[in-house]
Amino acid sequence: MRLSLALLLAACLLNSCQSEPTPTKGSAQYSDLLALFKNWRSFETPPLRDEAPDYTAATFQKRQPEFKKLQAQLLAMDTSNWTIPQRVDWTILLAEMNGYDFNQRVLQPWARDPAFYQSIYTDRSDVPAHEGPTHHRVADLWTYTFPLSPKEKERLLSDLRVIPALNEQAQLNLTGNAKDLWIAGIRDIRSQSENLKAMLDLPGVKADTELAKTIQTCISSTDQFVTWLEKEAKTKTGPSGIGKENYTWYQQNVHLVPLTWDDEVMLLKRELARAWSALKLEEHANRKLPELVAVDSPEAYDALAKRAAQSLLNFLKNDEIMSMKDYFAPALEAHLGKFVPQEKRNFFWITVHYDPRPLYSHFYHWFELALMDQEPHANEIRRAPLLYNIFDSHNEGIATAVEEMFMQAGLYKDDPRVREIVHIMLAQRAARGLGSLYAHANEMTMQEAGGLHVDYTPRGWMKTEPELRIFEQHLYLRQPGYGTSYLTGKYLIEQAMMDFARLKELKKEPFQVKEFLDRFSAMGNIPVSLGRWEMTGVETPMGKIVR
Repeated sequence: MRLSLALLLAACLLNSCQSEPTPTKGSAQYSDLLALFKNWRSFETPPLRDEAPDYTAATFQKRQPEFKKLQAQLLAMDTSNWTIPQRVDWTILLAEMNGYDFNQRVLQPWARDPAFYQSIYTDRSDVPAHEGPTHHRVADLWTYTFPLSPKEKERLLSDLRVIPALNEQAQLNLTGNAKDLWIAGIRDIRSQSENLKAMLDLPGVKADTELAKTIQTCISSTDQFVTWLEKEAKTKTGPSGIGKENYTWYQQNVHLVPLTWDDEVMLLKRELARAWSALKLEEHANRKLPELVAVDSPEAYDALAKRAAQSLLNFLKNDEIMSMKDYFAPALEAHLGKFVPQEKRNFFWITVHYDPRPLYSHFYHWFELALMDQEPHANEIRRAPLLYNIFDSHNEGIATAVEEMFMQAGLYKDDPRVREIVHIMLAQRAARGLGSLYAHANEMTMQEAGGLHVDYTPRGWMKTEPELRIFEQHLYLRQPGYGTSYLTGKYLIEQAMMDFARLKELKKEPFQVKEFLDRFSAMGNIPVSLGRWEMTGVETPMGKIVR
């Protein structure tokens, strides 16, 4: 089977400097891959050190032989008689193991990235797992209901006890010299202290002496950690990007995006120019129509949000865009947002106050998460989120792709002016992703990348407040490829749709958007290059790259 041989060759050649184990012919049974997956995921969770995950250099070194053993077992498997979905699963494990290897060799978030040690997360991410590198024992407050039951109190106490030990360990592990990552990461740790203080006001917390005392201990520990980070920040002078060569290796071998750094620069430049030119032509076509007017009160916003959500849901059902589940409407309605005063609106909430449907289209995210919650994938390998944000091309790609797909399929027949917002959102994503590429090449600082992000977003809508820009550019510097995944994923999905439609045409069968999107979602949150292969039988471009 050409793909497996190509990927095996890539793993051996690209990692030859790491003294890879020489694979011998191993199992040809898919059941052994499932067993290896369980062993791999168990191994990937680090041991504990004083109740916190252990990211010390000595522990990584000690565990390396076991990792090499797992890697050799995977590379030795004979997949020649497996089905395409089974080969896809094999490739998922290869990508995850490559991700572990890359984190050890290059990214090293535990040594370079203070934000890695953030433990408190108040809201659920709109993708399968947290965006960016996180440690293995974070406390997801959104999973708790206050006041707490006795069982949930013990779970929260267990989560909180990690924080002081991890903050102390961080001061041993953080030896990197990545200036931008360091300075921006202080902001995340400082916000953790504020979130811990806010927890004291949650129902039943102050009245519980044990819980309140534990939270106070966490606050003191976090504040001391911030003080240490601020002191050390004065000594940080180095770049934060991983460089073009590492970026390309990471994209191709971990996230399975068949593009180089240069390819992504060209793609995002093209999308930025296309978005701007399409916007100007759209404005010309709409020049005799009334301009959109932003709502100016909570009551008006609520009415607009409900109307927009219903319009989108009706369109998806009545125009046969996708199969609608009973739980999709509640999933969307839980995230309609609320009125924000004009002077406090960030880019996305500026768009929503004119018409929420472009952003609500991007909230396809919540449909996918509801599907993951309500109908867990039958395949154990695809059921839980893939590690290291490997899902980004799928989840961010489809959420961005459908903004334009829904527009082209007729969502805005009632108001063509809304099409302008779709082009503006595409331009913003292209500009911010382009900035992130230059930051990883160390051709721009994080601040300079943010300047490109702001300057090339139409209508000055990124100039209203800095928090969104800082958050996004920081995330993309922490997680290589995430800033571009919105558009690289979109591009790969459009390729997959082309292949799918072409095969239908050759078979003289009708192409149906609904069938394409349903099958795309049913495969699980896997890289688009693998989904394309599974949907069409067309070999992923990864094979061509490594050859």
